[in-house]
Amino acid sequence: MKKLCLIIGALVLVLVVISLALTLFQKNIPLRDKVALIRIEGPILDSKNAVDEIKEHAKDSSIKAIILRVDSPGGAVAPSQEIYSEVKKAAAKKAVVVSMGAIAASGGYYISCPATRIIANAGTLTGSIGVIMEIPNIEGLLTKIGVKTEVIKSGKNKDIGSAFRAMKPEERELLQGVMDNVHEQFIRAVAEGRKLKIDDVREIADGRIFTGEQALAKGLVNELGTLEDATKIAAKLGGIKEEPEVVIKKDKVSFIDMLRNNFPKEILKVFPTVQIKYLYSP
Repeated sequence: MKKLCLIIGALVLVLVVISLALTLFQKNIPLRDKVALIRIEGPILDSKNAVDEIKEHAKDSSIKAIILRVDSPGGAVAPSQEIYSEVKKAAAKKAVVVSMGAIAASGGYYISCPATRIIANAGTLTGSIGVIMEIPNIEGLLTKIGVKTEVIKSGKNKDIGSAFRAMKPEERELLQGVMDNVHEQFIRAVAEGRKLKIDDVREIADGRIFTGEQALAKGLVNELGTLEDATKIAAKLGGIKEEPEVVIKKDKVSFIDMLRNNFPKEILKVFPTVQIKYLYSP
């Protein structure tokens, strides 16, 4: 009897272990192959959230392809370049498909360039391959209200781009050199990402915008379609035969994140700072 109880106890223990093992194992097995959807919307002021999300999905073996939904007029240069770099790295590991919304211009187009495939709507506004620097000049206003500024600097160009005085010709020339260099970086990025000749890109890199149809004719996008079309293409490129599970990351948004991602660009223009931007700003 004692021996029988030991046998039964052993069998129960084995069954419990097997059950736990199967439960844990099944949690790690996706029921369906997945594609990840990342949304980049509004002005690009910071890259952290987008870069972290792209990295996470690129490393996840259950994610067979990544869809980047871009609806942005662009923004700051460095964050755009950081997102571009991460999209390029991800595209070397798995398919990355860009789906363009109403607008994917300037920095919004920059981050799209290295994707495996770019899908635009016929009426999407894209392109705007150029750089802009906006420097307010409030000298006249200050004179009217009787305010003067005194500047102490260590070098003659230390206050270049000051909002409190008119720009000198030699300062404009220096800043134009900076702009030309950043513009050239944009041109090279487009040529590399889209596999186009640099001279062909340079010809249309004067800041002009294109509709999706026009961009297709210029080789800036691969085809016309909706987000649904982009999802199907991503699934096909990822080797998914059935309808894929679409993964969308849902994070808790802090007040700092709201400021980082959604701070109105109109407010930013009030501050007298020099900013170089890949931004379509009509």
